[in-house]
Amino acid sequence: MFAPYDYTFDLPPELVAQEPTPERDASRLLHLHADGQLSDHRFAELVELLPADAVLVANDTRVIPARVLTHKDTGGGVEVLFLEPEPGVAAPEGSSAWRCLSRARRPLRPGQTVRVDGTGVVLTVLEGRREDGSLVFAAPGDGLAMLEEHGHIPLPHYIMREDGATDRERYQTMFARVPGAIAAPTAGLHMTPAIRDALVARGVTFATVTLHVGWGTFAPIREEDVRKHHMHRERYDIPEATAALVASGRPVVALGTTALRALEAAALAARTEHRSVAVGPGTTELFVYPGSGHTFRAVDHLVTNFHLPESTLLMLVCAFAGTERVLAAYRHAVAHGYRFFSYGDASLLHHAR
Repeated sequence: MFAPYDYTFDLPPELVAQEPTPERDASRLLHLHADGQLSDHRFAELVELLPADAVLVANDTRVIPARVLTHKDTGGGVEVLFLEPEPGVAAPEGSSAWRCLSRARRPLRPGQTVRVDGTGVVLTVLEGRREDGSLVFAAPGDGLAMLEEHGHIPLPHYIMREDGATDRERYQTMFARVPGAIAAPTAGLHMTPAIRDALVARGVTFATVTLHVGWGTFAPIREEDVRKHHMHRERYDIPEATAALVASGRPVVALGTTALRALEAAALAARTEHRSVAVGPGTTELFVYPGSGHTFRAVDHLVTNFHLPESTLLMLVCAFAGTERVLAAYRHAVAHGYRFFSYGDASLLHHAR
Protein backbone atom coordinates (compact mmCIF):
# COMPACT_ATOMS: atom_id res chain seq x y z
CA MET A 1 0.00 0.00 0.00
CA PHE A 2 2.20 2.80 -1.30
CA ALA A 3 -0.43 5.19 -2.70
CA PRO A 4 -1.71 8.05 -0.51
CA TYR A 5 -5.33 7.13 -1.29
CA ASP A 6 -4.80 3.82 0.48
CA TYR A 7 -4.93 5.86 3.69
CA THR A 8 -8.12 7.82 3.26
CA PHE A 9 -11.51 7.82 4.96
CA ASP A 10 -14.73 9.79 4.71
CA LEU A 11 -14.90 12.55 7.29
CA PRO A 12 -17.91 14.86 7.64
CA PRO A 13 -16.66 18.45 8.03
CA GLU A 14 -18.66 18.93 11.21
CA LEU A 15 -16.44 16.38 13.00
CA VAL A 16 -13.33 18.57 12.58
CA ALA A 17 -12.95 20.23 15.99
CA GLN A 18 -12.81 24.01 15.74
CA GLU A 19 -12.49 24.68 19.47
CA PRO A 20 -11.02 22.76 22.41
CA THR A 21 -13.35 21.04 24.85
CA PRO A 22 -14.35 23.18 27.86
CA GLU A 23 -12.06 21.06 30.05
CA ARG A 24 -8.91 19.35 28.79
CA ASP A 25 -9.85 15.89 30.09
CA ALA A 26 -13.45 16.12 28.83
CA SER A 27 -12.37 14.60 25.51
CA ARG A 28 -13.15 11.05 24.45
CA LEU A 29 -10.71 8.17 24.04
CA LEU A 30 -11.09 5.32 21.53
CA HIS A 31 -9.19 2.22 22.60
CA LEU A 32 -7.98 -0.03 19.80
CA HIS A 33 -7.13 -3.19 21.72
CA ALA A 34 -4.20 -5.41 20.82
CA ASP A 35 -6.66 -8.02 19.48
CA GLY A 36 -8.36 -5.46 17.21
CA GLN A 37 -11.44 -4.90 19.37
CA LEU A 38 -12.66 -1.36 19.97
CA SER A 39 -14.04 0.28 23.09
CA ASP A 40 -15.19 3.84 23.82
CA HIS A 41 -13.98 5.76 26.87
CA ARG A 42 -13.44 9.18 28.38
CA PHE A 43 -9.84 10.38 28.36
CA ALA A 44 -9.62 10.20 32.16
CA GLU A 45 -10.10 6.42 31.90
CA LEU A 46 -6.61 6.22 30.40
CA VAL A 47 -5.47 5.76 34.00
CA GLU A 48 -6.99 2.26 34.05
CA LEU A 49 -6.01 1.32 30.50
CA LEU A 50 -2.22 1.70 30.66
CA PRO A 51 0.13 -0.87 32.19
CA ALA A 52 0.67 0.00 35.86
CA ASP A 53 4.47 -0.08 35.47
CA ALA A 54 4.59 1.95 32.25
CA VAL A 55 6.92 4.80 31.35
CA LEU A 56 4.85 7.56 29.75
CA VAL A 57 6.93 9.85 27.52
CA ALA A 58 5.60 13.33 26.71
CA ASN A 59 6.95 15.99 24.36
CA ASP A 60 7.85 19.16 26.28
CA THR A 61 8.16 21.43 23.25
CA ARG A 62 6.36 24.76 23.46
CA VAL A 63 4.49 26.26 20.51
CA ILE A 64 5.82 29.67 19.55
CA PRO A 65 3.50 32.41 18.21
CA ALA A 66 5.13 31.83 14.84
CA ARG A 67 2.61 33.53 12.52
CA VAL A 68 3.44 37.21 11.94
CA LEU A 69 1.38 39.65 9.87
CA THR A 70 3.52 42.19 8.02
CA HIS A 71 3.36 44.55 5.06
CA LYS A 72 5.70 45.89 2.41
CA ASP A 73 6.52 49.57 2.07
CA THR A 74 4.01 49.62 -0.78
CA GLY A 75 1.31 48.42 1.61
CA GLY A 76 0.93 44.88 0.31
CA GLY A 77 0.32 42.34 3.06
CA VAL A 78 2.83 39.54 3.75
CA GLU A 79 2.17 36.71 6.19
CA VAL A 80 5.37 35.20 7.61
CA LEU A 81 5.56 31.86 9.40
CA PHE A 82 8.72 31.48 11.50
CA LEU A 83 9.91 27.86 11.31
CA GLU A 84 13.24 27.63 13.14
CA PRO A 85 16.49 29.50 13.74
CA GLU A 86 18.88 29.27 10.77
CA PRO A 87 22.46 29.17 12.13
CA GLY A 88 23.91 28.64 8.66
CA VAL A 89 23.09 32.20 7.57
CA ALA A 90 24.87 35.22 9.06
CA ALA A 91 22.57 37.90 10.48
CA PRO A 92 23.35 41.57 11.18
CA GLU A 93 24.51 42.43 14.68
CA GLY A 94 21.65 42.47 17.16
CA SER A 95 19.47 40.16 15.07
CA SER A 96 19.07 36.47 14.33
CA ALA A 97 18.43 34.49 11.16
CA TRP A 98 15.22 32.44 10.92
CA ARG A 99 14.01 30.09 8.24
CA CYS A 100 10.46 31.07 7.35
CA LEU A 101 7.62 30.60 4.94
CA SER A 102 5.95 33.65 3.49
CA ARG A 103 2.72 34.33 1.70
CA ALA A 104 2.83 37.41 -0.51
CA ARG A 105 1.44 38.47 -3.86
CA ARG A 106 4.95 38.50 -5.31
CA PRO A 107 8.03 36.58 -4.10
CA LEU A 108 10.29 38.46 -1.73
CA ARG A 109 13.92 39.13 -2.73
CA PRO A 110 17.11 39.27 -0.62
CA GLY A 111 17.50 42.72 0.91
CA GLN A 112 13.78 43.44 0.83
CA THR A 113 12.14 44.51 4.10
CA VAL A 114 8.69 44.12 5.58
CA ARG A 115 7.23 45.83 8.64
CA VAL A 116 5.23 44.02 11.33
CA ASP A 117 1.69 45.40 11.28
CA GLY A 118 1.04 48.13 13.85
CA THR A 119 4.66 48.29 14.99
CA GLY A 120 8.04 49.67 14.02
CA VAL A 121 9.58 46.19 13.82
CA VAL A 122 11.34 45.57 10.51
CA LEU A 123 12.20 42.13 9.10
CA THR A 124 14.80 41.82 6.35
CA VAL A 125 15.07 39.02 3.80
CA LEU A 126 18.58 37.53 4.03
CA GLU A 127 18.17 34.62 1.64
CA GLY A 128 15.63 34.11 -1.15
CA ARG A 129 13.27 31.24 -1.71
CA ARG A 130 14.64 27.69 -1.80
CA GLU A 131 13.11 24.75 -3.64
CA ASP A 132 11.10 23.84 -0.53
CA GLY A 133 9.53 27.31 -0.56
CA SER A 134 11.34 28.61 2.52
CA LEU A 135 13.44 31.75 2.84
CA VAL A 136 15.49 33.39 5.60
CA PHE A 137 14.61 36.58 7.49
CA ALA A 138 16.60 38.61 9.99
CA ALA A 139 14.55 39.21 13.15
CA PRO A 140 15.47 41.50 16.06
CA GLY A 141 17.30 39.86 18.97
CA ASP A 142 16.84 36.13 19.16
CA GLY A 143 13.46 36.47 17.45
CA LEU A 144 11.52 34.84 20.28
CA ALA A 145 10.71 38.04 22.17
CA MET A 146 9.42 39.63 18.97
CA LEU A 147 7.23 36.59 18.31
CA GLU A 148 5.85 36.58 21.85
CA GLU A 149 4.87 40.23 21.55
CA HIS A 150 3.62 40.38 17.96
CA GLY A 151 3.08 36.83 16.71
CA HIS A 152 -0.06 34.73 16.45
CA ILE A 153 -0.53 31.08 17.41
CA PRO A 154 -0.23 29.14 14.10
CA LEU A 155 -3.46 27.17 14.22
CA PRO A 156 -3.72 24.41 11.57
CA HIS A 157 -5.42 25.25 8.29
CA TYR A 158 -8.45 23.07 9.08
CA ILE A 159 -9.37 25.30 12.03
CA MET A 160 -11.46 27.82 10.16
CA ARG A 161 -10.99 30.85 12.40
CA GLU A 162 -8.34 33.26 13.57
CA ASP A 163 -6.44 32.43 16.74
CA GLY A 164 -7.83 33.92 19.94
CA ALA A 165 -6.62 34.67 23.44
CA THR A 166 -7.60 31.21 24.74
CA ASP A 167 -5.41 29.50 22.13
CA ARG A 168 -2.30 30.90 23.81
CA GLU A 169 -3.07 28.59 26.73
CA ARG A 170 -5.13 25.75 25.24
CA TYR A 171 -2.82 25.09 22.26
CA GLN A 172 -0.03 24.29 24.73
CA THR A 173 0.29 21.08 26.72
CA MET A 174 0.87 21.00 30.47
CA PHE A 175 4.42 19.81 29.67
CA ALA A 176 5.28 22.76 27.37
CA ARG A 177 8.67 24.10 28.42
CA VAL A 178 11.12 24.47 25.49
CA PRO A 179 10.00 27.01 22.85
CA GLY A 180 10.42 25.96 19.24
CA ALA A 181 7.37 24.17 17.79
CA ILE A 182 4.98 25.59 15.21
CA ALA A 183 2.32 22.99 16.01
CA ALA A 184 1.29 21.42 19.29
CA PRO A 185 2.00 17.78 20.20
CA THR A 186 -1.76 17.42 20.38
CA ALA A 187 -2.11 14.15 22.33
CA GLY A 188 -0.69 16.01 25.31
CA LEU A 189 -3.47 18.62 25.15
CA HIS A 190 -5.79 16.19 27.00
CA MET A 191 -3.48 15.56 29.93
CA THR A 192 -4.12 17.29 33.26
CA PRO A 193 -2.27 17.32 36.58
CA ALA A 194 -5.08 15.23 38.10
CA ILE A 195 -4.69 12.49 35.47
CA ARG A 196 -0.92 12.61 35.81
CA ASP A 197 -1.17 12.21 39.59
CA ALA A 198 -3.59 9.28 39.23
CA LEU A 199 -1.22 7.57 36.79
CA VAL A 200 1.74 8.12 39.10
CA ALA A 201 -0.27 6.66 41.98
CA ARG A 202 -0.72 3.49 39.90
CA GLY A 203 3.02 3.21 39.29
CA VAL A 204 3.43 5.01 35.96
CA THR A 205 6.59 7.09 35.59
CA PHE A 206 6.55 10.24 33.46
CA ALA A 207 9.47 11.24 31.25
CA THR A 208 9.98 13.84 28.55
CA VAL A 209 11.65 14.32 25.21
CA THR A 210 11.77 17.47 23.12
CA LEU A 211 10.79 17.42 19.47
CA HIS A 212 10.06 20.77 17.85
CA VAL A 213 7.13 20.06 15.56
CA GLY A 214 7.92 21.58 12.16
CA TRP A 215 5.92 22.60 9.12
CA GLY A 216 6.32 19.14 7.62
CA THR A 217 3.51 18.03 9.93
CA PHE A 218 1.17 20.04 7.66
CA ALA A 219 2.85 19.21 4.36
CA PRO A 220 0.68 17.05 2.08
CA ILE A 221 2.12 14.12 0.16
CA ARG A 222 2.18 15.22 -3.47
CA GLU A 223 3.78 12.05 -4.84
CA GLU A 224 1.63 9.25 -6.25
CA ASP A 225 4.02 6.79 -4.56
CA VAL A 226 4.57 7.58 -0.86
CA ARG A 227 8.07 6.09 -1.06
CA LYS A 228 9.14 9.19 -3.01
CA HIS A 229 7.96 11.59 -0.31
CA HIS A 230 10.66 13.40 1.66
CA MET A 231 10.02 14.48 5.24
CA HIS A 232 11.07 17.89 6.51
CA ARG A 233 13.78 17.83 9.17
CA GLU A 234 12.74 18.19 12.82
CA ARG A 235 14.96 18.86 15.84
CA TYR A 236 14.78 16.69 18.95
CA ASP A 237 16.58 16.13 22.26
CA ILE A 238 16.60 13.05 24.51
CA PRO A 239 17.43 13.54 28.22
CA GLU A 240 19.68 10.99 29.86
CA ALA A 241 16.98 10.13 32.44
CA THR A 242 14.48 9.33 29.68
CA ALA A 243 16.97 7.12 27.87
CA ALA A 244 17.58 5.20 31.10
CA LEU A 245 13.86 4.62 31.62
CA VAL A 246 13.42 3.40 28.04
CA ALA A 247 16.33 1.00 28.53
CA SER A 248 14.84 -0.34 31.78
CA GLY A 249 12.59 -2.77 29.93
CA ARG A 250 9.36 -1.29 31.30
CA PRO A 251 6.50 -0.75 28.81
CA VAL A 252 6.94 2.58 27.01
CA VAL A 253 3.92 4.72 26.16
CA ALA A 254 4.43 7.61 23.75
CA LEU A 255 2.07 10.51 24.45
CA GLY A 256 1.70 11.48 20.81
CA THR A 257 3.33 10.73 17.49
CA THR A 258 5.97 13.41 18.10
CA ALA A 259 7.24 11.63 21.23
CA LEU A 260 7.19 8.36 19.29
CA ARG A 261 9.08 9.94 16.40
CA ALA A 262 11.77 11.34 18.70
CA LEU A 263 12.25 8.03 20.51
CA GLU A 264 12.36 5.95 17.33
CA ALA A 265 14.79 8.38 15.68
CA ALA A 266 17.02 8.22 18.76
CA ALA A 267 16.78 4.42 18.75
CA LEU A 268 18.05 4.40 15.17
CA ALA A 269 20.85 6.77 16.18
CA ALA A 270 21.84 4.36 18.97
CA ARG A 271 22.42 1.64 16.34
CA THR A 272 21.23 -1.18 18.58
CA GLU A 273 18.43 -3.69 18.16
CA HIS A 274 16.09 -2.76 20.98
CA ARG A 275 15.42 -0.41 23.87
CA SER A 276 18.48 1.82 23.61
CA VAL A 277 18.08 5.45 22.54
CA ALA A 278 20.89 7.92 21.92
CA VAL A 279 21.09 10.72 24.48
CA GLY A 280 21.25 14.36 23.46
CA PRO A 281 20.19 16.52 20.53
CA GLY A 282 19.61 15.30 17.01
CA THR A 283 17.59 15.87 13.88
CA THR A 284 15.35 13.47 12.05
CA GLU A 285 13.72 13.10 8.66
CA LEU A 286 12.30 9.69 9.62
CA PHE A 287 9.26 8.72 7.54
CA VAL A 288 7.55 5.57 8.81
CA TYR A 289 4.76 4.00 6.77
CA PRO A 290 3.54 0.44 6.19
CA GLY A 291 6.21 -1.22 4.10
CA SER A 292 8.93 1.30 5.01
CA GLY A 293 10.90 -1.43 6.76
CA HIS A 294 11.07 0.44 10.06
CA THR A 295 11.20 -1.76 13.17
CA PHE A 296 9.79 -0.07 16.26
CA ARG A 297 12.53 -0.35 18.86
CA ALA A 298 11.46 1.93 21.70
CA VAL A 299 7.66 2.34 21.92
CA ASP A 300 5.03 -0.24 22.92
CA HIS A 301 1.87 1.86 23.27
CA LEU A 302 0.72 5.13 21.70
CA VAL A 303 -1.77 7.78 22.74
CA THR A 304 -2.58 9.96 19.74
CA ASN A 305 -5.25 12.17 18.24
CA PHE A 306 -7.00 11.33 14.97
CA HIS A 307 -5.01 12.36 11.90
CA LEU A 308 -5.72 13.76 8.46
CA PRO A 309 -6.56 11.40 5.59
CA GLU A 310 -3.54 10.56 3.39
CA SER A 311 -1.16 12.17 5.89
CA THR A 312 2.27 11.01 7.01
CA LEU A 313 0.99 10.81 10.60
CA LEU A 314 -1.86 8.48 9.66
CA MET A 315 0.65 6.29 7.83
CA LEU A 316 2.88 6.25 10.91
CA VAL A 317 -0.04 5.15 13.08
CA CYS A 318 -0.96 2.44 10.56
CA ALA A 319 2.61 1.13 10.57
CA PHE A 320 2.52 1.02 14.38
CA ALA A 321 -0.86 -0.62 15.00
CA GLY A 322 -1.81 -2.22 11.65
CA THR A 323 -3.40 -0.53 8.66
CA GLU A 324 -6.71 -2.39 8.56
CA ARG A 325 -7.18 -2.09 12.31
CA VAL A 326 -6.46 1.63 12.33
CA LEU A 327 -8.71 2.40 9.37
CA ALA A 328 -11.49 0.34 10.99
CA ALA A 329 -11.00 2.39 14.16
CA TYR A 330 -11.26 5.61 12.16
CA ARG A 331 -14.51 4.43 10.56
CA HIS A 332 -15.81 3.64 14.05
CA ALA A 333 -14.77 7.08 15.28
CA VAL A 334 -16.62 8.77 12.42
CA ALA A 335 -19.75 6.65 12.97
CA HIS A 336 -19.75 7.46 16.69
CA GLY A 337 -19.19 11.19 16.32
CA TYR A 338 -15.63 11.53 17.64
CA ARG A 339 -14.02 14.95 17.17
CA PHE A 340 -11.03 14.97 14.83
CA PHE A 341 -7.57 16.55 14.56
CA SER A 342 -5.72 18.99 16.84
CA TYR A 343 -8.53 20.03 19.19
CA GLY A 344 -10.31 16.69 18.78
CA ASP A 345 -10.46 13.42 20.70
CA ALA A 346 -7.75 10.81 21.31
CA SER A 347 -7.06 7.14 20.76
CA LEU A 348 -4.98 4.49 22.53
CA LEU A 349 -3.12 2.06 20.28
CA HIS A 350 -0.75 -0.86 20.82
CA HIS A 351 2.14 -1.96 18.67
CA ALA A 352 1.08 -4.78 16.33
CA ARG A 353 4.04 -7.11 16.81
